[in-house]
Amino acid sequence: MGRNNRGGIAKRRAKMGNYAISSSIGDQTCFSCTTFNILAPIYKRLIHEGRTCRESDFRAYWLNRNERILDLLLCERSSIICLQEFWVDNEELVEMYDTRLGDAGYINFKLPRTNGRGDGLLIAVHKDYFRVINHRDFLFNDFGDRVAQLLHVELTAPFTQCRTKNACREMLIVNTHLLFPHDSSMCLERLRQVYKVLQFVDTYLKENNLDPLPIILCGDWNGSKRGHVYKFLRAQGFVSSYDTAHQYTDGDAHKWVSHRNHRGNICGVDFIWLLDPNKYRKVLRSSWSDAVFGLFKYLVSRASLTGEDAFAFLKAVSDGDYITYSGFCEALRQLNLIGQRYGLSEDETKDLWVQADIDGNGVLDYKEFQQRIWNSMWSYQTENAIKDQEDTTNSVQQTAGLSVKNAVMFPPEAENGLWPEDYSLSDHACLTVEFSPAR
Repeated sequence: MGRNNRGGIAKRRAKMGNYAISSSIGDQTCFSCTTFNILAPIYKRLIHEGRTCRESDFRAYWLNRNERILDLLLCERSSIICLQEFWVDNEELVEMYDTRLGDAGYINFKLPRTNGRGDGLLIAVHKDYFRVINHRDFLFNDFGDRVAQLLHVELTAPFTQCRTKNACREMLIVNTHLLFPHDSSMCLERLRQVYKVLQFVDTYLKENNLDPLPIILCGDWNGSKRGHVYKFLRAQGFVSSYDTAHQYTDGDAHKWVSHRNHRGNICGVDFIWLLDPNKYRKVLRSSWSDAVFGLFKYLVSRASLTGEDAFAFLKAVSDGDYITYSGFCEALRQLNLIGQRYGLSEDETKDLWVQADIDGNGVLDYKEFQQRIWNSMWSYQTENAIKDQEDTTNSVQQTAGLSVKNAVMFPPEAENGLWPEDYSLSDHACLTVEFSPAR
């Protein structure tokens, strides 16, 4: 499906309500990206004849719902489609998506979760907009059986003819789905999953000797703007495209939602993150340690401990006014940050200690504790970091990036923090963002 099939699309859009960016119909210097957790039928609960069952048991139900999902996606005609909880184990459903998306001009990439989970990921890119240079699959090999997809794409020649000289031509697109936070003990593993995704991206850039490229991270992040994953990505320079389009701040978590979970809670967990090449990035290893120390601070603060109390907690086994490595490990063990199957490994714990021990004398005094553990999360906004950012910007000479033009959700009520009772496509909203290549 190219840019010329406009009349039919307009008629089909009316059935979806007043929703669509449809960049392919509007400004031809833009492209759009959609992320959508489509709720795999093997997870969707139903009440049938008085008993609880799964939608996967009833072909007519899951077939009808997924046909309507495809209607929405093809009505929208995003240049990039990223789906989570795609039912890869059902051949009929897979063939339906392959056929309808393929007939519409998309190239599809699918990736099952590990250990036969049944669902997985799908990325579809439209041939009118992108040429796929390369793609990579990443298996987390964790207890959540999570996976991620990476596509390296180039904007196609017809699309680039109407754009500004030296504008962005290539970018990386990542699709993933993080572990659900069943309880606070899952937080560390979720941070580790983000860390692995960013390592995966950095490794790809280095192995292929690529200059910095715009990076778009799509998916169900299973965490809100108040969470540690959000802070970790923000510390790495990523911005939430939806919030950028609507000029929301990091504190505007209540203004939109994208998910009603199995507990009945509504929250905003679906993001399309953007990192432009000129954006300052703190060293990934340092951001990871900051995130873990931020989690430590959160856990001890829940017990109403102040900074001085937390220092005393860490140095409990020390004879002096300092923290030893053994005391550090014991405190982490009491907080369940080590000693669990998803806790910190021995190497991770030692690396955290090395980064906290600024002078390398084998112990942490109160100043080091304050600087590296208690107040570390936003320490990248120091004078040195700002200087590093200026140096980086000058060295790449304003590398081409992306500009966020617009962003919408379906159902539209989600944009006002509401969840309509008659919405039945999924337990997630569909998020679409429109981008413009820029210098």
